[in-house]
Amino acid sequence: MPLRARLHHVRADALDGDTAQTGGMRRFAAISGGSVGSERIWMGQTHVAPETASSNHHHGESETAIHVVKGHPEFVFLDNSGGTAEEVRIRTSPGDYIFVPPYVPHREENPSPDDEAVVVIARSTQEAIVVNLPELYVLRDAPGPGAG
Repeated sequence: MPLRARLHHVRADALDGDTAQTGGMRRFAAISGGSVGSERIWMGQTHVAPETASSNHHHGESETAIHVVKGHPEFVFLDNSGGTAEEVRIRTSPGDYIFVPPYVPHREENPSPDDEAVVVIARSTQEAIVVNLPELYVLRDAPGPGAG
C-alpha cells in the first residue's frame, strides 16, 4: 500500500536522529517525508541537556510550533520594537507552547543543572530546515523565497 494511503504509527523508540542538527541539542524526526511520506509537515522532538544552550539558528521558510513536554527550556531572540536591539528570553514550563516565525534567529537554552529539557516540534515544511548562525540578529524584513 502506498505511504499516503494509510495511517502511520511511529513508536517513541523509533525516532530518527539522522536529521538537521544544531550544536547543544539533539533533534529526532518522527513525521517526515522519509519516515511516512509527509509532504507539508515535519514533526519530532528536541532534547537539550542540563546547563546547555543551542547554537544560534533559524528554520528558513518553516513556521515552527513548539510544545514543552519536560523541563523549563528558555527561548532567546533579539527584538528591536523599542528602537534598540534587546535580548528577549522566554521562560517556559511543561504544557507551554512557542511559535517561531520563518527566518527568526533564536536559540534554546536549558538552565537546569539536573534535568534534560524535551520539546515536541512541528514545522510547516516537510523536512527540518536548520540554518546555523554565528550570532543572533534582528529580523528586519521577512526574506523572500530562497533567502536564508
